[in-house]
This record gives sequence, C-alpha cells and structure tokens, in this order.
Amino acid sequence: MEPVRIGVLGCADIARRRMLPALRACPGADLVAVAARDAARARATAAEAGCEAVTGYAALLEREDVDAVYVPLPAALHARWVEAALRAGKHVLAEKPLTTDLATTRRLTELARATGRVLRENVMFVQHSQHAAVRALVADGAIGELRSFRAEFAVPRLPGTDIRYDASLGGGALWDTGVYPVRAALHFLGDRLETEAAVLVRGGPGRAVDTSGTALLRTPAGVCAQLAFGLDHGYRSAYEITGSEGRLTLDGAFTPPAGHVPRVLLERRTGTEEIALAPDDQVLRTVSAFTDAVRTAAAPDGAPLRQAELLDEIRRRARVL
Repeated sequence: MEPVRIGVLGCADIARRRMLPALRACPGADLVAVAARDAARARATAAEAGCEAVTGYAALLEREDVDAVYVPLPAALHARWVEAALRAGKHVLAEKPLTTDLATTRRLTELARATGRVLRENVMFVQHSQHAAVRALVADGAIGELRSFRAEFAVPRLPGTDIRYDASLGGGALWDTGVYPVRAALHFLGDRLETEAAVLVRGGPGRAVDTSGTALLRTPAGVCAQLAFGLDHGYRSAYEITGSEGRLTLDGAFTPPAGHVPRVLLERRTGTEEIALAPDDQVLRTVSAFTDAVRTAAAPDGAPLRQAELLDEIRRRARVL
C-alpha cells in the first residue's frame, strides 16, 4: 500500500519533539507539510522535519496531496480544526483530549463516521506492549480475581505562562494529566465504569484551572478504580492492579522513552518477582496504528468517546476546592 500523506496543523512542542520524528520514521507515513499561523515558525519547524512549510491551517487543508492531518493544537482549538479537517475529507489524529466538551466530542465522532474518515485521539500509552503484557498476566490469573485498580499521573510545577494554566485554551490537570489514569482504567476494567466521586483542586496563576484531582470509579461488579492526577507534584507515572491473590505494579506507565526497559512488579504470598519486558516505542506504534487504520478503513474507535463521557462525569460530579 502507498503511505498515508500527512500534514501537521501546528508546531507544538510535542509535535516537534516526538511526533514529527515518528512521522518521518514510520514506513506507512509520508510527512508532507507543517502549517503554522506564523510563516517563520512554519519554515523553522518544516526545516527540522524535512518537509514543506505552509502558512495557515486552512491552506494545508486545501492541499490535495494531504490525506490526513495530525492536530497538536491547544485543546480549546481542537473542535474547530478537527471538524474543518474532516469536512475537507482528511483523516485526523488529534492530541488528547479530543475536545473539552462531551457534546462536541460526540458530534465529531458522528461526523467522522458519516464522512467515512478515520478519527483517532493521540493517547499513545495504550499502544505500548507493556500493557498487553500486564493484561495477559491478569487474564492468566497471576493475581487471582480482580479487586481494585489505582493509577496516578502527575508532573512537577510548570512555568506560569504554560498553556495548561490557561482556561481559555482548555487548560487544567483533568484535561492534561487526568486523561491518562482515566484511559488506563478503561483499558483494564472495561467501558462500563461509572464515577462515584471526584475532587478537583484549583491553583496556578489566578487559580483559573484545576491543578490536581482525584476520582473514584467503579465497575458494575464493584471493582473500584482510584485515580489521581496533577500539575504541581513530584513526578509519578504508574498504576497498580490488586487481585485476590496478589498485586501488579508498573512504574513508567504513561510516557516511557523508547529505550526504557519496563519492569512489572508481581507480588504474591509466595514472594515478589520483577518481570523485565522488552523496550517499545509507543510514539512510533501510535503513528503506525493510525496509518494502518487509514489504509484499511478501520472501524471507529469507541474509546475516546467513552473516555470523554467519564471525564465529563468527573468534572460535573467533582467537589471543587
């Protein structure tokens, strides 16, 4: 099959550091152009990436040599440009969260279905093979019957000018770091989770956005998920799955570099075992999964919408401090 010709709407840090190199390295992708509102920024980023520069996002969407776009814009801009891309006939890989509004996420999901375009949300960690290994251990009964799930993703304090402190751009810990533990809970416990309680703590410049939070979710069978996230913490990226006969813990769960050797800690009555897994490149895997979906006309992915529903539940039910 021919590679998927991809354009990039924006020059965000994650695009320059992680996604553009992966787009160049993926055999199924052909990086065509990078667009920015500022011509000089577009030229500088395109020069780094070895592709064409385009001034203005709309101009890139008009190009007939672009099959799909990657959207690394601030969350508050996703709805406008994801919709524009879909209506221009482009497949879309958008940074998380897809949008910060459940109704809008649902509408875009339906638009992608109606237009026959692939729409994916860039939650990369689910593509890492370490999580398949953990699921296999659970399925094989390594810890007995499932009892509880805990996950946390938190990062140190950011500069005051960071967009994650800007409510008008879709800032806040829930939309940024909170997506990871919520998606992890869905990944391991299934899509019938319900929100029992939540707390969001506001902070940062002007206290306009939440900078930390916790949530308690449960399955119909009563398996609880305790989730924590934040933008003003000691770094933590881990989850823990407890069963009737043991516990599995994985550090480096959400943003491991490609060379990282994952280590799963398996604790049981008979002792503790550390299981070393093979390194993996979740960024390259994500790009490959997206291009494969485009080339095979894959069915819509329901996880982003279910995730959006849970994020909406958490925000509506949360006690804000």
